[in-house]
Amino acid sequence: MARLKYFFPDSQDFVDPSFDFVKETRNEHRVRQRDDLYPHEIFERPYDGMLVSKAVVDGLGTGESKYTRAQRLRFYREGMKKFFRLPEGMETMGDCGAFTYVNKENPPYTVDEVIDFYESSQFDYGVSMDHIVFGYDTPKKIITGTEKDECERRRQLTLKLAKEFLDKTKDKNFIPYGVAHGWNKETYRDSVASLLDMGYTHITMGGMIPLKTPQIIEVLDEIQPLLSEGIKVHLLGIARPESFMDFAKRGVTSIDSTTPLQQAFKDKKRNYHKVDGSAYVALRVPQLDGNVTLSRKIKSGAIDQDRARILERKALSTLFDYGDRKVGLEPTIQALMEYENLHAGEDKAAKVEADYQKTLQERPWEACQCAICQKLGIHVVIFRGAERNRRRGFHNIQVLYKRLVQTFAQQG
Repeated sequence: MARLKYFFPDSQDFVDPSFDFVKETRNEHRVRQRDDLYPHEIFERPYDGMLVSKAVVDGLGTGESKYTRAQRLRFYREGMKKFFRLPEGMETMGDCGAFTYVNKENPPYTVDEVIDFYESSQFDYGVSMDHIVFGYDTPKKIITGTEKDECERRRQLTLKLAKEFLDKTKDKNFIPYGVAHGWNKETYRDSVASLLDMGYTHITMGGMIPLKTPQIIEVLDEIQPLLSEGIKVHLLGIARPESFMDFAKRGVTSIDSTTPLQQAFKDKKRNYHKVDGSAYVALRVPQLDGNVTLSRKIKSGAIDQDRARILERKALSTLFDYGDRKVGLEPTIQALMEYENLHAGEDKAAKVEADYQKTLQERPWEACQCAICQKLGIHVVIFRGAERNRRRGFHNIQVLYKRLVQTFAQQG
């Protein structure tokens, strides 16, 4: 059984190699993106390819692109692979970024504009334009009435756009993927059947991010009889490491997800991942001058600024010393919790103390041989600012990829 390929969706995720983690300063001449590093420039191979959305590069036509004008012009001038400085053999995929315009009545682009984006960016694969279908049938709630009508309108629109997309890409340099949407296994099956009838050999399953894993599995079971040899199936926005083999056995050939990156700074507990599937909470030491919630409390007088600064510096310096084995666990926990009590409140602090103690006591960064953990040490588990948090996310990405490779290697 072929291993799943993992594509990493980019959203301007890079780190500044000049950042000083003790002084928290950076090279004043640094130019974002040009001088910064992507995961594939830090690790030998953290994924099989990258996925970039038109909505990320161009925005929705109202100026909200994540790219600066200079970056966007250079992206189109250089093409996807050169802009991201991708290594030889790494694949590229483009999509529209349908979740960014999910609340609009219709997609904000034309099929021609999407094709032009894929061609000018020199992608290997391009995904047809789609419109997210809301909801999924459950025993407790079957989608009916006007809600069902809107689901069907969006599904039929997606299929219509897929047909136009395929007709117009026959002489293009990228391989077209058609998007299947639905609100139950039957409508997903009908969408896949329609795409195959059109002539698609590459299918993406869209709108599945909110679904529970059993719902995804039941859809894959439903469409599997339709999949002849050579048909490729991609799950948009889905990873679910515990289900890698379940997906592959049902015809899935590739996945993409930013979940490991986002969990580094969005999850309440699973911030630092290990290959065995376990995870640790990161040690929160918010920046006095950069944390909005903390700044608001200081301005309102709820927190004394001078005391906060003293406790912040004490927490950081003690953590640095703990990383270097200059102080023990008890004084480190004490310094960390003093600041935690101040910025989070005693009730919230009490809930995380045991998790903090576990992270410090087990020192997972020392057991990890990845380039980030080896270079950063304890900084990788400190929840503070984009440079630390994003590097922890990069660590999580390569952990996901290692887990993916190992899962299929164990199957022989």
